[in-house]
Amino acid sequence: MTLQTDVEALWEQYQADDIDAQSTTATELATLDAFLDALEAGEVRAAEKTGDTVESWEANAWVKQGILLNFGLRETHPREYGDVTYHDVLPLRETDDLAEKGTRNTPDGTAIRRGAYLGEDCIMMSPSFVNVGAYVGDGTLVDSCDTVGSCAQVGEGVKLGANTLVGGVLEPVEDAPVVLEDGVSLGAGCRVTSGFRVGENTIVGENTLLTPRIPVYDLVAEEVVYGHLPSERRAFTRMVESSIGDHDLFAGSAYKPAVVALDIEDDTRDATRREEALRE
Repeated sequence: MTLQTDVEALWEQYQADDIDAQSTTATELATLDAFLDALEAGEVRAAEKTGDTVESWEANAWVKQGILLNFGLRETHPREYGDVTYHDVLPLRETDDLAEKGTRNTPDGTAIRRGAYLGEDCIMMSPSFVNVGAYVGDGTLVDSCDTVGSCAQVGEGVKLGANTLVGGVLEPVEDAPVVLEDGVSLGAGCRVTSGFRVGENTIVGENTLLTPRIPVYDLVAEEVVYGHLPSERRAFTRMVESSIGDHDLFAGSAYKPAVVALDIEDDTRDATRREEALRE
């Protein structure tokens, strides 16, 4: 038996209503703990890249099942964090390994939930939150007021600007996690949700919403795409005319948001490199 087959067998029992949080055995809880340990070690991931493009990421269904089981088969307990008592099914992650990795998490508000992976030389500014199943690659900056959602896959050398949201797969339940490939930079206030994928080295302007429902006008490839941003782009929000058109409720035409993607200019690259000096 492997960890995957153990989790899949538990999932079948859970779906058949054969087990619940009140009837879970010590052996079954040990399987759930081993699963969380494997996530924290980076040995299993919620998604994997199977090809050369950002579109080739595929979700590992059994990993999401394991995460859902950790909520469905555990009871809520009072837990301590500093001087605060909170109630949850999962504790926060132990952080003793972060010092060995050269990863920093500033005090008074950085929270890393059990089952989250952080690589080497990462920086977590307070307040920020990394949820269960998330993967944060080496050298990535999670800035103040950022959330990295459940199962989100964040690559190496990524910069998340302040007040950025990287959506998860649990609330609401999504089929695939958000993916930010190596070298991505998100400006302050960005939102990436519903399994959207951002290709490597792409720079996204502040306050941009990236979701599969909003079109991406890729002016490099001269096509409109949904659900992903290609690699090596500079992207930002623009308003385009809506199909609603003229309406009595509008003084003029109605508009909707879109994302425009251009080539990355040299000065934009240089600015990003200067920011990287802060992480040396």
